[in-house]
Amino acid sequence: MADHDNDERAAASRVVGGLLWRWRSPLGAALVLLAAGFGLRLAWEQFSDQINRRPESLLLPERIEVRGIPTWVTSDLKWQALRNASLDMAMPLDDPDLERRLARAFDMHPWVEQVERVETSHPAAATVTIRCRVPVAMVRVEGGLLAIDAEATVLPSADFTPEAAAAYPVIDGITTSPRGPEGASWGDPLVTEAAGLLAAIGPEWQELGLLECRPRSAERGGGTWWELLGDDELRILFGSAPGLAAPGEPVAAEKISRLRALSERHVAGEPLDDIDLTKPS
Repeated sequence: MADHDNDERAAASRVVGGLLWRWRSPLGAALVLLAAGFGLRLAWEQFSDQINRRPESLLLPERIEVRGIPTWVTSDLKWQALRNASLDMAMPLDDPDLERRLARAFDMHPWVEQVERVETSHPAAATVTIRCRVPVAMVRVEGGLLAIDAEATVLPSADFTPEAAAAYPVIDGITTSPRGPEGASWGDPLVTEAAGLLAAIGPEWQELGLLECRPRSAERGGGTWWELLGDDELRILFGSAPGLAAPGEPVAAEKISRLRALSERHVAGEPLDDIDLTKPS
C-alpha cells in the first residue's frame, strides 16, 4: 500500500514538473512583471510627493527677487549666486531648509556684505534682501586695476568698464597681490591703510581733482605716510593713515577738515600749491 502511494506521488510530481517546464516562459514573464510592478510601487511611494507637487509649490529662480543690488554691480548677481550654489532649479517651497540655503548662496557672493533677510511666500516666491560692498578705490597691479572696498576687500573687477574704473582713486605703489579670491581681504596692511584713508576722505577726493595715492616712508616717527596726487601736478602730503598719527602730527579729522577747505578753494578756481597736512595749520 505504501509503495502504491509513493508511486502516485511520484507520478503527480512528474506531471507538475512537466507542466512547469511546459509553461516556464509564461511563468518567467509573469514573475518579471510582478517584480517590475512591485518596484514601480516602491518608486511611486518614494517619489509621488515630488511627482504630484503642484507648480505653485515649486520655487523657480525666476520667482526669486533680490533687493539691494546697487548700480555699480553690472553682472547678474542673482544668477551667479544661485548657479554657484547649485540652486538654479525648481526647489520645493516646503523644504524647511530653503531660506537658509538661499541666504547661504547669496552670502557667498563676493559683492554681498550681508544678507539681511530672506522671505518665502505662497504661491512659490522668495525675496532676498542684501547689502552690497561699496567700492572706494582701484589698486594698480601688473596688468591692470583691482577694485576694493573700505575694508580692503577685493571686489569683482570684471563689473567695471575702463570708464567706470576711472571714476575711483587709484592706489599706487603696492607690490603685493591679493592673498585670496574676490570677496576676501587683500591681506596687505598697506592696502588696508589706503582703503581706510580714501573712505575717510570721501567726496573731497573728486572735488580736489585727485587721481592717486601712494605710500612713502615717514619723515619722522617711522611708519608710512601717504601722498595724494592730482591733476595739474597737485601734490598733497596727507601723512599717516587715520588712526595711525605719530606724536605731534595732526589727527585725521583735522586733516580732512583742511581738505574740505582746500576743495572749496579748488572748486572756486583758486590754484593750489603743494600742501603738507602733516604740519599744524
